[in-house]
Amino acid sequence: MIIETPRLVIAAPSSGCGKSTVATGLMAALAATRRVQGFKVGPDYIDPGYHTAASGRVSRNLDTWLMAPAGVQAVFARAVAGADIAIIEGVMGLFDGYSAHAESGSTAEVAKLLGAPVILVLDVSSMARSAAALACGYRDYDPMLSVAGVICNHVASEQHARWVREAIEDVGLPVLGCLPRLEALRIPERHLGLEMAVERRATLPAFLQHLAGAVSQYVDLQRVQRIAETAQPLDLALPEMAAPSGCGAPQKASKLSGALGAPAVRIAVARDEAFCFYYEDNLDLLRAAGAEVVPFSPLADPELPADCAGLYLGGGYPELYGPQLAANRSLRLAIRSAHEAGMPIYAECGGLMVLTESIRDLAGETWPMVGILPGQARLRAKLVMGYRLVTAQRDSLLLRQGEQVRGHEFHYSDWVGYPADLPYAYEIRPNEEGPASYAGVAHNGLLASYVHLHFGAWPELALRLVDACRRWQEQRRTSSAGQS
Repeated sequence: MIIETPRLVIAAPSSGCGKSTVATGLMAALAATRRVQGFKVGPDYIDPGYHTAASGRVSRNLDTWLMAPAGVQAVFARAVAGADIAIIEGVMGLFDGYSAHAESGSTAEVAKLLGAPVILVLDVSSMARSAAALACGYRDYDPMLSVAGVICNHVASEQHARWVREAIEDVGLPVLGCLPRLEALRIPERHLGLEMAVERRATLPAFLQHLAGAVSQYVDLQRVQRIAETAQPLDLALPEMAAPSGCGAPQKASKLSGALGAPAVRIAVARDEAFCFYYEDNLDLLRAAGAEVVPFSPLADPELPADCAGLYLGGGYPELYGPQLAANRSLRLAIRSAHEAGMPIYAECGGLMVLTESIRDLAGETWPMVGILPGQARLRAKLVMGYRLVTAQRDSLLLRQGEQVRGHEFHYSDWVGYPADLPYAYEIRPNEEGPASYAGVAHNGLLASYVHLHFGAWPELALRLVDACRRWQEQRRTSSAGQS
C-alpha cells in the first residue's frame, strides 16, 4: 500500500511547552477546509480526546514500545484512509522514550518511521536569542530526522516575537508562527493531567473555536500545509499487527475475521465521564474479531445492555464520581450478578477500582463500589506511571501462563486490603532488569489489573476475549435449553 497523505509531527523539547495546544489548534483550524486525522505518540488517552473533537475523526495512538514498528505503521495507514492531512502530536521531549540510550518509544522514532517532517514548538517565555540555539540543537541532533520549522509559544510582545523569529531564522529554520500568552488557550489540569474532552462537553465547542481562531491568526497555515506535503510516499505492507521484539507472542495467531457465520457477540463497554480511557484500536479489533461493541454508562444506566456476553471496564476517573457510582446501586448489582454468572469481565485501572468494595477519594470520603474484588481503591499522593513488562502467572481471558506482553500504568490510587493468597494475574517489571512485583487478579472469568494493554500488539488478545464471551453465551443458551 502506498500512503501519500501529507503529514507532520508536532514536537517540543519537553512536556509543558504547548504541544497539545498547538496540535489541537492546528487540527481545529485545518478541519474547516480539510479532512484532518489526528494521532498521539505514546500511551496517552487524554490528548486524543481533544484531537477527535477538533477534527471530527477518531484520533489514534502510535506507540513503538507497546507495538512493533509494523503495527504502528498499520495503525497509521488504516486511520489516514480518506484524510487530507495527518497531524501527529508527540510525547514528552522529541527524543525522550523508554531508554536514555535508544529512541524506542520516542516521538523522533515515530517521525522517522512514518517519514514525517517535524515542527518544533518552543516555549520562549524566558528567552530570546537562546531560542535559536535550542532549535539548532534539536535540528542537528539526529541527521536522519527532518526538523522543518518552529512555532514559538508564550510570546510576550511583538518585539519579543521579532527577536525570537529573527534569531531562529538566522540559523536556517523557518518560524511558522508566534502564539502569545493567552490564558483562554490553556487546557485546565488536575491530578491526572489535563481535563478530558468528554468532561468539557458544554464548553468544548467554544474553546476549540477560540483555539482554531488563535492558531489561524498567529500561525501560517499555508506554510504548515506545504511542510506536511514534503513527506515522501510510504510504501507499506499491512500484515496483521505484530508483537514488539522481545515479547513471547502466542504461538498460533488467528485471523481477525471472527467465527464464520456466527452472529456478533455483544460486549458491553463502559464509556462516560468516569470511564474514558480506551484505545480505539482495541475496540476496532474486538469488532474485527466478531464483537458488537455496546457502550453503556456506569454513571447513568441502571442496567447492563441487554443480551451482552462480556464486559470491558476501561480506565478513567471513577474517583471523581464516587457519589454517582455509589448511587447507581442497580448497575453495581447487575455487574456483580454478571460476575457470579461467570460472564467474562476485563477491567483496566479505573475498571479495577470500581470492582473493589469501595473507593476512598481525594477528600477522604469512602464510596461503596461493586464489591467483586476484596479491599479498597485508595487515592495516593504520588503518581504511578510507566511502561511495564507483564508476564502472565496463570491462564486468563487474554493470556496463557508464561506469555509476556507490554503495557503501561498511569494512576494515583492503590488497591489495598486484599488477601495475601489472591490469584495474581501478572508478574510486572519496569524493564528487563527491574524488580518484579505481582499484581492484578485472574479468576472465574475475571481479569483485572492497573495495567493498560494495546491489543494492536497482539490481535490474538481481542480474539481470545471475544471467544471467551461467545463460549459463555453458548453455555448459557445450552443450559437454558436444558432447563426448559
